[in-house]
Amino acid sequence: MVADHHATAIEADSTNWADKHYLLVDDFVGIRILLRESLRNLGARHIDQAASGGEAMKLLAKTRYDVVLCDYNLGEGKNGQQVLEETRVRNLTAPSSVWLMVSAEKSVESVMGAAEHQPDAYLIKPITEGVLLTRLNRVWHKKQVFREIDQACLEKDYLRAAKLCDAQIETNKLHELDLLRMKANLLLKSGEPDKARAIYEKVLQDRDYSWARAGLGKIRMNNGEHEAARQIFQGVIVENRYYIDAYDQMAVAYQLMGQHEEACGVLEKAARLSPNSVPRQRNLGQAALRVGNIGMAEKAFRKCVAIGEFSVMKTPDAYLGLARVCGLKNEAKEALQWLLLAQREFPPEQIGLRAKITEGMVHHETGDYRRARKCGDELEAMLEENPDRPDKAICMELATLLFAVGVKDAPAGLLCYVVKNNHDNQVVQDEVQKIFDKARMGEEGTSLINASRKEASDLMNKGVLLWKTDKLNEAVSWMRSAREKLPNNLRILFNSAQIIISFLQQRGYHAELAAEAGEVLLYVDQIAPGQQRFAQLMEQLKQMTPAAEPTPPEKAAVQESVAMVTTKPPKSVRTRAG
Repeated sequence: MVADHHATAIEADSTNWADKHYLLVDDFVGIRILLRESLRNLGARHIDQAASGGEAMKLLAKTRYDVVLCDYNLGEGKNGQQVLEETRVRNLTAPSSVWLMVSAEKSVESVMGAAEHQPDAYLIKPITEGVLLTRLNRVWHKKQVFREIDQACLEKDYLRAAKLCDAQIETNKLHELDLLRMKANLLLKSGEPDKARAIYEKVLQDRDYSWARAGLGKIRMNNGEHEAARQIFQGVIVENRYYIDAYDQMAVAYQLMGQHEEACGVLEKAARLSPNSVPRQRNLGQAALRVGNIGMAEKAFRKCVAIGEFSVMKTPDAYLGLARVCGLKNEAKEALQWLLLAQREFPPEQIGLRAKITEGMVHHETGDYRRARKCGDELEAMLEENPDRPDKAICMELATLLFAVGVKDAPAGLLCYVVKNNHDNQVVQDEVQKIFDKARMGEEGTSLINASRKEASDLMNKGVLLWKTDKLNEAVSWMRSAREKLPNNLRILFNSAQIIISFLQQRGYHAELAAEAGEVLLYVDQIAPGQQRFAQLMEQLKQMTPAAEPTPPEKAAVQESVAMVTTKPPKSVRTRAG
């Protein structure tokens, strides 16, 4: 312990605070003056100030600050949690930047709400100059330890980040536990669950850390051991009722087991502990709506709208959810008002199709079958005009509505498209079967699901066969065509990227093909983050660098081979969410 204090003192003496850029965010000018003078006493010269969340965002968009001191309560507009949230989402600060959340608030919900977005420290007012220097220095030094690791994470190079953790552990025993936690998380993202498990188990031998047990739970859940995972998360909560991530993970485990009532109950408890999370309130509202708990759904969606007003996480889901709630309560007028509000708040490309689906559902639920059928006809026409299909959840909502209003072929086609894009996902296929069953098409639906699953499997297997038989040109082209047909099929996307990487390894590096593989992988990470193959393929792609300049005959042969698979392909990856 004495050695730690000595190390901190040395770090304090060696840190140059004069050249760093600071941002102070507080709606009280007196507090900003006090903090400014404290920083000036440390030698700080470059200090900017913001009196509101909106003003802070403008400054953060223009300047890369080294240190941000942000109050939690900022009056009208964004609060400090929402400023931090948006800064993280938009990557407006560098990995080495320090974010200190400052507040007079001591309530659990305020502290936990801010903590979920991971400020580097949470300071309770009043703040003395000594406390500020001590916390600032401690956090600054820790950030430098993680600087290269965080940068590698931003670049989604998780395997390199894990290796950097090992290097830092050798020289920074003070932060060994945090580095081990980071490394285990990176190994999970990199598709190395056995190595991550070894770290968690080693840590637990010394002390019972909630994060290590929760990590073992995630590994169990990824292996399909949903009940075992649920029990682990339950145990974490018993020992630490404020470990919010365990609630969220346990809810997922329940959902994967089809126990939606239980999942809803867990989310409700989490939302009571930390009520200011827009995604959690949205998830609670949707879970409650699914099990028919209209009162809970309404409460969650209304809370979601309120806390989302100034949040970067604001989405149409709560507005559309409230419209559905009002429809189920037979309050058609208020339901349509929520739909109009949603259409004013969000752009047509984000809300148009979903608003029309919800409108049709509201009319159907309130007994206005003529207007419901009219919405169905309009949606059917929209599908005919636009060959691109929306994401899985919207396809299933749309199919449910179209079946309800008497349309048969279009919704069946939508559900077949969903199955083809999820041909190895039994949970999705079961949900599709339930929609067919509700439409009194059970047997026909089963046949369509089986045929769709086979079609997708055959499509993928032919590309893999071409690859395995060393017909790389044909394999790359075939998989590109497969991506066009099934743009959200994860196995087809991964295999397509793998085949392109094999082509580059065997035929020589080519920037255009490498960029295509990278685009495919980043799209996978966008629609389904945390996939195990993602980090491994990204690592392979990044390790390949152009070889030494080949001789003219060799160069011509490579270019001829590459030209066969890079001649103006159709857009290889959709940009919509899947």
